[in-house]
Amino acid sequence: MDAKALENNILAIEKALAAGQTQALKDGASAVIETLQALDEGHVRVASLIDGAWVTHTWIKQAILYYFRISEMKAYEVGPFVYHDKIPLKRNYEQLKVRVVPPATARFGSFMEPGVVLMPSYVNIGAYIGRNTMVDTWATVGSCAQIGSDVHLSGGVGIGGVLEPAHAKPVIIGNGAFVGSRAIVVEGVEVGDEAVLAANVTLTASTPIIDIRDGELRESRGKIPSRTVVVPGTKEKTVPGGKIYTSCAYIIGNRKASTDLKTSLNETLREFALSV
Repeated sequence: MDAKALENNILAIEKALAAGQTQALKDGASAVIETLQALDEGHVRVASLIDGAWVTHTWIKQAILYYFRISEMKAYEVGPFVYHDKIPLKRNYEQLKVRVVPPATARFGSFMEPGVVLMPSYVNIGAYIGRNTMVDTWATVGSCAQIGSDVHLSGGVGIGGVLEPAHAKPVIIGNGAFVGSRAIVVEGVEVGDEAVLAANVTLTASTPIIDIRDGELRESRGKIPSRTVVVPGTKEKTVPGGKIYTSCAYIIGNRKASTDLKTSLNETLREFALSV
């Protein structure tokens, strides 16, 4: 079944359920499972870059939610490890040419392009990870997150999942980005291509992002521009009892275009004295 046929079937299930026809989910179970299989094999993905903007495919996220509803709890044994869950583990790494270091775990319905390396880490359902990306030790890639190619997610990075509501944009990490140790990116924040996030940067939908590159303080939320260098910081806020300091992120510079990506990244880290 092609992607358009799967989409039509999932939308039909959604319409029937909205009308109170609960049998529709049981009758459409095969379409749900086929959609998840297509997701697991990379034939469809939760979000796509279309005409320069990320578009969320709501029907695929809805299929994931339906999959949870029709799946039954099962026990899974992997060597000495025992799991009890509704969603099986991913299995097609060799076919995908993905390196997986024990005890890294990815759920069925996630996808990795060739050359991805999973150190002991976790990848949730619906996530997509691009070619040659490194997911370092104890990093987590949340449900439906879209990670580009040649990305480095350093140790302990937390990429949030955005499964509900179904229309919400997932976290996006652009091609060539570097995310420093223990950084957190959640709530549909978009990190542009080749951006550099220093260690411990926290980005939520409401985190102030303050750009100081041109000598002025320009504030935004939700998106890190491409090729920028970002560090964690605090912002003064006046409250009834006095002043407090809340978390923010500062854009302090740009990656240089004069050298190749690897050299440029190393120079950037040294130039801005960033921890990784």
